[in-house]
Amino acid sequence: MPFEGSYLWRVRQKVGHDLVLVPGAAVVAQREDGKVLFIRRSDNGVWALPGGAAEEGGSFARTAVDELREETGLVADPADLIPAACFSDAAHHTLHYPNEDVAHFFSLCFLVRRWQGEPGPGDETLEVRFGDPADPPQPFEGSTARVLELFLAYLCDGTFQVG
Repeated sequence: MPFEGSYLWRVRQKVGHDLVLVPGAAVVAQREDGKVLFIRRSDNGVWALPGGAAEEGGSFARTAVDELREETGLVADPADLIPAACFSDAAHHTLHYPNEDVAHFFSLCFLVRRWQGEPGPGDETLEVRFGDPADPPQPFEGSTARVLELFLAYLCDGTFQVG
């Protein structure tokens, strides 16, 4: 869903640019060769992982599959999502948007290795690219860099990460 008309957009109409707390999800779509899918965001031109804010009535899993589809065109089954990490540390996950909105995200990061479709840019993305998760394309979004660190730690020991 485009930002205009979304739940968060409707909240913004009431609170302006003030800080809001936002539930959300990020997705690491990983191929068999270990490369993961990165997106280049249309709002600021930087690279990130697919993800975003939850909508009313949604869940973390629904948010993950919806954002993956909206931003990359890939269709994943919620049953194929593997929870890898949660992230909410205000120092890393308070985002300041170009329009002066401020949001503190409380999100889950999911790994997905099965999907349908071929990746391509979506409404909120300029470009998509598979790459080495240890060497993401630049410039890379700061808050997403921390999510990527948590994901790499998950790959190393297989335990759910908190950050």
